[in-house]
Amino acid sequence: MSKNLLILSLFCVAFFFKIEKASTQSMAIEKQNNTLKQPPYLKAGDTVAIVAPSGILKNRTDEVQQAQALLKRWGLHSVVGEHVFSKADHFAGTDDERCEDLQKALDNPKISAIWCARGGYGIVRLLDKLDFSKFKENPKWVIGYSDITALHNQIHNEGVESLHAIMCVSLPKDESEIKESLSTFKNTIFGKPLNYTLEGSKYNKTGSASGQLVGGNLTILHTMLGSKTSINTSGKILFIEEIGEYKYHIDRMLQSLKRAGYFDNCKGVIIGDMTKLRKNTTLWGTSIEQLILDALSVYDFPIAFNMPTGHEKDNRALILGRMVNLTVNSNESKVIFK
Repeated sequence: MSKNLLILSLFCVAFFFKIEKASTQSMAIEKQNNTLKQPPYLKAGDTVAIVAPSGILKNRTDEVQQAQALLKRWGLHSVVGEHVFSKADHFAGTDDERCEDLQKALDNPKISAIWCARGGYGIVRLLDKLDFSKFKENPKWVIGYSDITALHNQIHNEGVESLHAIMCVSLPKDESEIKESLSTFKNTIFGKPLNYTLEGSKYNKTGSASGQLVGGNLTILHTMLGSKTSINTSGKILFIEEIGEYKYHIDRMLQSLKRAGYFDNCKGVIIGDMTKLRKNTTLWGTSIEQLILDALSVYDFPIAFNMPTGHEKDNRALILGRMVNLTVNSNESKVIFK
């Protein structure tokens, strides 16, 4: 074989593998963007399981009982996991105990929704122990936020929608204080349309986009990088919220996500509450909104601020994995769930 023919052959082989790789990547992205399974909406008489897959519920029995009473008023039954009030150092029971409660709820076809009692930290320790095979055959709503973002991520990658919404410990004695949080939570699980018009912001980056809504707590999204629980955001709209961080921590996480290609093919970003930000001795120098805009300045997708979701009392429900239309202007933004 001549030298030129050999070079041509090697070029053709390399070109073929490049095309095949691109095709495989395209198929993977298309698969990620396929419509996820929607768990059946709830109806009167359905049963909700309350579990505690993360932090300890020390002196929180009243909130769980209040959550059960709330569900009863909505015409729903409830069961509380056997180990919800167990204690194992930082956690609501050992990893095996918390996993047992969650696995039973995932597997039980008589359970229509799983409501996490609280977040904190700990669900990541269970993800590789869980079996989602029966859950995918009989999907149900998994509800929570904060640390539960890790579970939402995994459920998204299993091909099922989930609900970013309040948890049992979010309930104050006077429930009127979280009227909007409760109404959007109830309306969503019972299948009523979910749409939001957000207050405008001078920081909004205008534009419009459509895609599956994904995301949650920024710290959890950041810590999922490099694992099978990390979300492919290509063609999707990302929601983020945070609590108790320094501004430079938030910038560091955004820079890490950016360098990992997290935003490269993202269609839009929705910014929720940035709550109880800590002050460093060396001040950052700009607002949190400007920090986010600066970190994402190289991208041309729309960015909407003022989504009332996160660690504030007004914590409105979001269907993760559902297709949404996002329209962002300076005077208002609209989030329309399809």
